[in-house]
Amino acid sequence: MSVSVRIPTILRTYTNGVAEVSGEGATLREVLQKLDADYPGIGGRILDETGKIRRFVNVYVGEEDVRFAEGLDTSTPDGAQISVIPAVAGG
Repeated sequence: MSVSVRIPTILRTYTNGVAEVSGEGATLREVLQKLDADYPGIGGRILDETGKIRRFVNVYVGEEDVRFAEGLDTSTPDGAQISVIPAVAGG
């Protein structure tokens, strides 16, 4: 399944400045694995050492926050847009 992945500014050093890249996979896990294969190191900024989405990173498939869906097993239908959004803290 071909999807588009929106890359936040802070991670664009891995994609040579590109804001949106193509990805493939039937699930978010597969898409992120392919993304890391194509752009080495980016996966480690999205996933922690146990393979889970980092606490301060939000990932959406379409409009759905994957934490409230099926996590890394969330399906990524053909044409879906995946957004990686670092959490912003303030006080």
